[in-house]
Amino acid sequence: MRLLPTISLIALANCLNVANASGAAAAASIALKSVDYRYFVAGGVCAATSHGITTPIDVVKTRMQAQPEVYDKGIQAATVSIIKTEGPSALLGGLGPTVVGYGIEGAMKFGVYELMKPVLASILKGNTATAFILASIIAGSVASVLLCPMESARIRIVTDPDYNGMGLIEALPKLIKESGVLNLFGGIFAMLSKQVPYTMAKQVSFDIVAGLLYSYLTSKSEGSLNVDDLKWAVSVVSAFVASLFACIFSQPGDMILTETYKGKSSNGFFGVVGNIYSKGGPAAFFTGTGARILHVSSIITSQLVIYDIVKQLLGLPATGSH
Repeated sequence: MRLLPTISLIALANCLNVANASGAAAAASIALKSVDYRYFVAGGVCAATSHGITTPIDVVKTRMQAQPEVYDKGIQAATVSIIKTEGPSALLGGLGPTVVGYGIEGAMKFGVYELMKPVLASILKGNTATAFILASIIAGSVASVLLCPMESARIRIVTDPDYNGMGLIEALPKLIKESGVLNLFGGIFAMLSKQVPYTMAKQVSFDIVAGLLYSYLTSKSEGSLNVDDLKWAVSVVSAFVASLFACIFSQPGDMILTETYKGKSSNGFFGVVGNIYSKGGPAAFFTGTGARILHVSSIITSQLVIYDIVKQLLGLPATGSH
């Protein structure tokens, strides 16, 4: 766990022209002290759970993006069509890669984000907003690399007839046999285009909104209101706001990701972008937005509430409460 933050810190220090060796050493010391396994555990549990229980919504959304000519009559019609033609089990396509992939992704995304916040705040001399944004970018980048193989398997299971009905144990070796290990990371730029904006919007807005709500409630309580009793409400409201920001910021990247991994394009990142644009201009990047708003809202609301619950069970404070 300690190697990753050290590498990230060195790269960041170079980008910020931290020439003073003692300053870099102090930041490295903060990074090592900030490593707390509880953030990684809470992040992994909440991400695996929230993405797992919303798999049916994700299947419908992915089909609408990958085959808009087939599923062009809305979420309900697409769901009914999938069930009629393939059976209810089709809505659980890609469950294995989803749970495993997002469990790992969530652990690193939340863990690295919480780890890097104090480090960056120290480097930036207390500029909290910038520190939060940069921490989310680093966390989203790390998570993207780890998620690539699982997302590749998930989308192929959902969209490619040759992978229909397969689980993770079957699909991943098949992908490797067909295209090689490195090809599992062929969509890294597409993944970054989705995960970095998604992470930034979700993590930062959740932190900020929760903090503002706690500050407001504390100032209005005047001793007659126990703010601790409202922690669940703060988590839910903050999560809902975060879900809207995350969906809007990452929708184009999600479309690019689906187009990249469904196996029909070999033109690289910019070729995929051009292909999507040619189908309908900027609006084409927002295909399936309705299904994704439902999907993302469900995921983020449940995810962040679970995250706060697990954190508190492990002895950490609720987000924004300190």
